[in-house]
Amino acid sequence: MSDQDNNLPVIDLQSSEYYINRELSHLQFNIRVLEQALDESHPILDRLFFLCIFSKNLDEFYEVRVANLTQQLAFAREQAGADGMHPQQVLSEVHNLCSVTVERQYEILNNTLLPALKEQDIHFLRRAEWNDEQRIWVRSYFDDNIQPLISPIGLDPSHPFPRLVNKSLNFIVALEGKDAFGRETGLAIIPAPRSLPRTVRLPDELTSGGDCFIFLSSMIHEYADELFPGMTIKGCYQFRVTRNADLDIDHDDTADLATALEDELHSRNFGEEMRLEVADNCPEELTDFLLNQFNLEQTDLYRVNGPVNLGRLIEVIGQISRPDLQYPPFTPGLPKNINFKKSIFESIRFRDTLLLHPFESFTPVVDLLREAAKDANVRAIKQTLYRTGAKSEIVNALVDAARNGKEVTVVIELRARFDEEENLYLANRLQEAGAVVVYGVVGYKTHAKMMLIVRKEGTKYKRYVHLGTGNYHAGNARAYTDYSFLTCDDSIGEDVHKVFQQLTGMGEALRIKKLFHAPFTLHKRLIQMIDREAAHAQAGKPALIRLKANGLTEPKVIRALYRASQAGAKVDLIIRGQCCLRPGIMGVSDNIRVRSIIGRFLEHTRVFYFLNDGNDEIYAASADLMERNLLRRVETAFPIEFPKLKERMKDELEIYMLDNCQAWDLQPDGTYVRAQPGANEPMIKAQAVLLEKLAASAS
Repeated sequence: MSDQDNNLPVIDLQSSEYYINRELSHLQFNIRVLEQALDESHPILDRLFFLCIFSKNLDEFYEVRVANLTQQLAFAREQAGADGMHPQQVLSEVHNLCSVTVERQYEILNNTLLPALKEQDIHFLRRAEWNDEQRIWVRSYFDDNIQPLISPIGLDPSHPFPRLVNKSLNFIVALEGKDAFGRETGLAIIPAPRSLPRTVRLPDELTSGGDCFIFLSSMIHEYADELFPGMTIKGCYQFRVTRNADLDIDHDDTADLATALEDELHSRNFGEEMRLEVADNCPEELTDFLLNQFNLEQTDLYRVNGPVNLGRLIEVIGQISRPDLQYPPFTPGLPKNINFKKSIFESIRFRDTLLLHPFESFTPVVDLLREAAKDANVRAIKQTLYRTGAKSEIVNALVDAARNGKEVTVVIELRARFDEEENLYLANRLQEAGAVVVYGVVGYKTHAKMMLIVRKEGTKYKRYVHLGTGNYHAGNARAYTDYSFLTCDDSIGEDVHKVFQQLTGMGEALRIKKLFHAPFTLHKRLIQMIDREAAHAQAGKPALIRLKANGLTEPKVIRALYRASQAGAKVDLIIRGQCCLRPGIMGVSDNIRVRSIIGRFLEHTRVFYFLNDGNDEIYAASADLMERNLLRRVETAFPIEFPKLKERMKDELEIYMLDNCQAWDLQPDGTYVRAQPGANEPMIKAQAVLLEKLAASAS
């Protein structure tokens, strides 16, 4: 069955009209995050949290994605993706969309969140609102904590415009008069001390109850004139610049990756300028001056009605003791098949274990490694680390294992973006303990989440394995949804052993039985399984594909999904972030549904399900459906074969498809529409359902 057989025009699935631009799709995800700040089903402090996360996401978007587009233009390396958009066109649309969205962000802050917080007796006091006692306290705080750290910089030929740190808070000051040396500069820059918090909590005795905060910027504004004695301040305006923060390491010219990375980290704070944010009341001549200093255009300028870095507002949430204004705490569930009074090895030998964090605890993973570190029968431990955390229990256990004489090998990905410095520290700590530390494969980030424990049992060695969709980070395991899989399956253990061999040694790709791994087999096998489902549909058999990931951008995978849809297979895609596939196009993707779930927890699981003519297959993976994951990273996808665990994962995917409160459905034009329950339908929130089903308690 084909278009030619029906005398219909041939559909070119490579046509750019069938693809959404990746960067614009990324921005749509950030907009969905921002919309959570307006969702009254979230507690008010969690709504503030979403606003802050949007700000942090947008910072990173400029530091990495906009920086990449800008460099393409600067070095004449323009690359149009499957969507066919030229980088200049993408940048133009990015600026237009960001301009509208940032303005909306500050409207939400000023007109919705701050008034709602005020109703709950949480106040952010402007200078005009300070009473006499508060003003005296602020004056003392400025004298004791701020003024000793400030170095105002008057601009003149001997004091050129300073090199300002990426995303740092600064002020441009218009001056009148002459200083002690007779200089009449007219302009000065005040860099705010980076060591100080951006919001300061007033002591309780200075408030009439509740929580009161004052912005650091307000304090500096109030007393800026004292930094320029004898001169008159005509205006003082906050600003910050966002820079290119993506590291550029030439692997072909690097003998030592760790040393090269350390050198590159020093320059991250001073990359090329990408964006300028200024107070909305800053005069045009001053914004023009700043744009000229940073070599930016008017399209790179954002005038904001409030603090220039809303991401730092996240600091106040931890200072407010109001559990009634946040989601209630919960105790993650523990698997019934693991007997914590006995050996975890014994429990894993009895049955494979599947955990869905944060609804179920990450503790069994940590406890397994702790037990391995002390177990006299454990001979070797191999582990990958991508994002782990500075105070990692996982790293503590690996250090103990190495000190206890185990053969500990750790593959640390030094290039995990914005965690590079922390990973260098962890690498040094592990090496000092006696572990063998390697940095993966040059040119390929090691993103796979694997732990292999080799234990002597009788006269033979037994391999115990943990595979996951998320990082070995206990904090993330309380905020991200991720699967953990514990098994001692011989074939999987052998496969993981071979992947570690490839990471630490050299040689040809080894034959692997059960795992799919990038960059060798995962991409190819995914497309084969999608095409197999299409063949079943074409033969008149039921066909279903369900894929859950954080991003879908790889063109060949998208084309395979289009072919499956054309053949009649049902395709359900749960894609949290970027999705370049256009659903709902007649004759191309009318059998494809794409939804994004945005809720209390960050959706992070990667699951691939295929009906396969009743012999269904399901895989969990470390990889997203993106070019970088499938072609330029070391990733693993692992099968879930135990029938009860397969049924469980299928049920959990179904819950996401039934969500009618926190799901957003992708439209053919690239926009998203929030799902709404029908008049007689029950409200279904996937995360709430899973929390009630899996957690030990939700209060």
